[in-house]
Amino acid sequence: MLWSKIKSKLIEKNMTEYELGKITGLSAQQIYQFKKRNSENPRWITMVKIADALDISLDEFR
Repeated sequence: MLWSKIKSKLIEKNMTEYELGKITGLSAQQIYQFKKRNSENPRWITMVKIADALDISLDEFR
């Protein structure tokens, strides 16, 4: 699942969901909805922002 991959990277980088939101410009509500839905088809721009914030390649989410 996509959120579990993101959560793993957050833990690896010692980053909170709040910090992820601040870096990406996504609101807490947007992150919560993303997490809750565990979307398998998120918006491309959202994934770019998350990958940039975690300093990883988008390929790691494949």
